Amino acid sequence: MKDRFASRKYIIVGLILASALILIVRLFHIQIVDKTYRVSAANNALRPVTQYPARGLIYDRNGELMVYNQAAYDLLVIPVQTSAFDTARFNEILGITMEDFRERMRVAKAYSRRTPSVFLKMISSETYAVLQEELYRFPGFYVQARTLRKYTRPVAAHLLGYVGEVDNRLIARDSYYRSGDYIGVSGIEKSYEEKLRGSKGVDIFLVDVHNNIKGSYADGRYDTMAVPGTNLWSTVDLSLQEYGEKLMLNKTGSIVAIEPATGEILSLVSSPSYDPSLLVGRVRSSNFAGLQADTVKPLFDRALMASYPPGSTFKIMNGLIGLQEEVIRPTSLFSCNYGYHAGSLTVGCHSHRSPLNLPDAVAQSCNSWFCNAFRNILENSEYESVQEAYDRWREYLVAFGFGNKLGIDLPNELPGFVPARSYYDRYYGKDRWKALTVISLAIGQGEIGATPLQMANMVAVIANRGSFYIPHVIKKIGDDGTPSPLFTQRYTTGISPQNFEPVIEGMEGAVNGGEGSTARGARLDSIIICGKTGTAQNPHGKDHSIFVAFAPKDDPQIAIAVYVENAGFGSTFAAPIASLMIEKYLTGRIKRKYLEDYVLRVVITPDAKEE
Repeated sequence: MKDRFASRKYIIVGLILASALILIVRLFHIQIVDKTYRVSAANNALRPVTQYPARGLIYDRNGELMVYNQAAYDLLVIPVQTSAFDTARFNEILGITMEDFRERMRVAKAYSRRTPSVFLKMISSETYAVLQEELYRFPGFYVQARTLRKYTRPVAAHLLGYVGEVDNRLIARDSYYRSGDYIGVSGIEKSYEEKLRGSKGVDIFLVDVHNNIKGSYADGRYDTMAVPGTNLWSTVDLSLQEYGEKLMLNKTGSIVAIEPATGEILSLVSSPSYDPSLLVGRVRSSNFAGLQADTVKPLFDRALMASYPPGSTFKIMNGLIGLQEEVIRPTSLFSCNYGYHAGSLTVGCHSHRSPLNLPDAVAQSCNSWFCNAFRNILENSEYESVQEAYDRWREYLVAFGFGNKLGIDLPNELPGFVPARSYYDRYYGKDRWKALTVISLAIGQGEIGATPLQMANMVAVIANRGSFYIPHVIKKIGDDGTPSPLFTQRYTTGISPQNFEPVIEGMEGAVNGGEGSTARGARLDSIIICGKTGTAQNPHGKDHSIFVAFAPKDDPQIAIAVYVENAGFGSTFAAPIASLMIEKYLTGRIKRKYLEDYVLRVVITPDAKEE
């Protein structure tokens, strides 16, 4: 009998011990392993509030402020903490409808009933002032401070870029970002996001059952400070940028101006453009949709992304390559009888005196001269075939920055196009094409395409007599910052400095020469401008007007490329615009008001009609 009770005693003790062990394990799991209950309790007592840093400011090259911040506020909600309140008054303050309120609450509850989520983004300071007075009447809601971008002038939208909300893919890729955070989407805002964004902080508050803040948790011991973003100094001259956009009003095209000695971008204009403030705040989405639907494509950055035939401006390149390959000399004479003629092939030209040497051929833009020079380059006896000579010709172009991205510190740059030998092999058969097959390349037509940035870089190389620095838009990062080493490296092109002189002489003659010079309308009395006009054939309408130039001749401070779509000859609009930009930058004012008025009053529509 005693043995039976003894055995039962052991069983009961075992059950008690097992139950105790299960309870202990369960408590350990709840309190230590599983954080669900701890988080739920913390959410009822503590409120972590993210402190968003102010984004870095952006200045122009002269220290003039371009982009700064203004206060804005996000209204957050924790659905589980909400209770009945005066929704009519709540909606009145925020300027939303009851249907909007219900939809926002549905989205918040679907996201999480216990975790805060944004109910309404970017409330203005005026709305926040009213809401803050009555916020205690709306349980479950609280406000979080943010900043919005503000612009000192309504210009440089493509250059500066804009800020937008992160998506789920980015959140999954970068642990810094959370739902509702903002990130640079384009322009400088995107390229320098990690510098501009700063570092987020957090304040942890104690709240009561009514969601009222009772003070900092643990006297703020666990709070962290937000670190403001780093300020940036741009290379751009804001006044010049504004003037360039003014000149391009009611026109389609672009202006790129570079300081040759450094590669610093002085102005980067794409037209049509838009006011950058349109893509700020709660109106950003609707405004973006409108801009995207606009048939004139104001969001398209023509300076970096449009690829045009370089036209007659490209004759400069063939002159330089011909000199370097020693198949022509500055004194080489070629005749022109209204064009270049080879059998049944004719490349037409305008009326001018003949024959011409190299400087005069540049000044008067003779098609025949450069067709002869190009044929000499490709039929050079130093090479085993035309195709081998073509490869060498292409290498020079790539060294100048054509056919590849230059590497500017802005997103969305495109490479243009310089066809490789294989491109023609596919069309005409391997090594079955000749110099005359691709003769249109002699005058910048045919398959070649270049961006306005590449054309501005080309003329910067000429101004430097053979070298360049990668074009860039940020001069300094931080108050004591220095330029990126990437932009202080000097690149050479393989063209000897002395070979630039006859070409530059011709560019000077194009602007400052006598009868027959193609760009006399760009002449400036006080400064020697060296330039070259171009007219790019356009199969869809009137030809594009092109002009490239640098100035002053002996101390180049600005190199510029101007494209005006559907505007005809380069001398008609592109040359006057470039000349005015040079005058504005080098003298700080415009004396030739007649020329400015001429440019400003003309409307050039995409269908090439002038009004």
